[in-house]
Amino acid sequence: MAATDFKDYYSILGVSKTASADEIKKSFRRLARKYHPDMNPGNKKAEASFKEVSEAYEVLSDADKRKKYDQFGQYWKQAGQTWSPSGAPNVDFGGFDFSQYGSFDEFINELLGRFNTGSTTGTTGSNRRTYTYRPNTAGPTGFNDFGGFSDFSSSQSRATTTAGDREATINLSWSEAFKGVQKRLNLGSEVIDVRIPPGAKAGSRIRVRGKGQTNPYNQQRGDLYLNVELKAHSFFQFDGDNLLCEVPVTPDEAVLGASIEVPTPDGTVSVNVPPGIRSGQSLRLRGKGWPRPKGGRSDQLVKIVIVTPKDLTEVEREYYEKIQAIRSFNPRSSLAQIRL
Repeated sequence: MAATDFKDYYSILGVSKTASADEIKKSFRRLARKYHPDMNPGNKKAEASFKEVSEAYEVLSDADKRKKYDQFGQYWKQAGQTWSPSGAPNVDFGGFDFSQYGSFDEFINELLGRFNTGSTTGTTGSNRRTYTYRPNTAGPTGFNDFGGFSDFSSSQSRATTTAGDREATINLSWSEAFKGVQKRLNLGSEVIDVRIPPGAKAGSRIRVRGKGQTNPYNQQRGDLYLNVELKAHSFFQFDGDNLLCEVPVTPDEAVLGASIEVPTPDGTVSVNVPPGIRSGQSLRLRGKGWPRPKGGRSDQLVKIVIVTPKDLTEVEREYYEKIQAIRSFNPRSSLAQIRL
């Protein structure tokens, strides 16, 4: 493929390279409606634009195709193929000998490794870039074992990967992520013990130095990056760095206040619910949340949910009716002043 044949699918759809799947879909629908043959009968230019927009969306809406397109550019269709010099007749590389490579990925990654001289820090200044090496031989995916870390960061501040690095997704239980864990990881050619530090979250990235692929150009090993995923928990969830949970209370507990038992990662603790609390309000348990990478703990937020009983005894109903009869509080009194 000549360089002039390259199509910038992001430009065709009018979106940035960091656009979300929803943004890509929204732009495609708008352009498809604009250029659709039914809306432009006999307009060959609009028909060509419609086909181009559809082609761009087909690639960018598919996560795997988009990943290859972002990594290999005009050669994305060849990525992942096992090939020989005669296996890529449409690619003009000036008679280069490809027999030393087992796949197109290997050739591209060596090529990128040769010209990798730095990393881009913005849209201005140096136009040098750092590429990610993800060969097909990266080993099995969905590792269940891992441990012994060298670096640890969130998805918002990931370390830059370079030629020779490889990645894998690691599924952790909440207990393993909270306490930290050491497990054995089979890389195919070797077995290593890796330690996951306490406080890993979904999107965390564990860096294991020197355990990536060998860069075919300089023969140096890159790093292994373990991308953490957490299974859903029945009680806890994250609210930023803090833990969040919902705890039900009865109407009388909400009105009069109460001392209730609340689970935390360390075990159950007693929490005082103040009188008159509203449903949806949160109580903060300082230092009872998730371990921070640099030490300490975040907070646990206890969201109060007032739950009304569905089945009442005759006595309970009698007392609720008495309360209703003598109640002076009207929670909807302010609604009488509402007007358009």
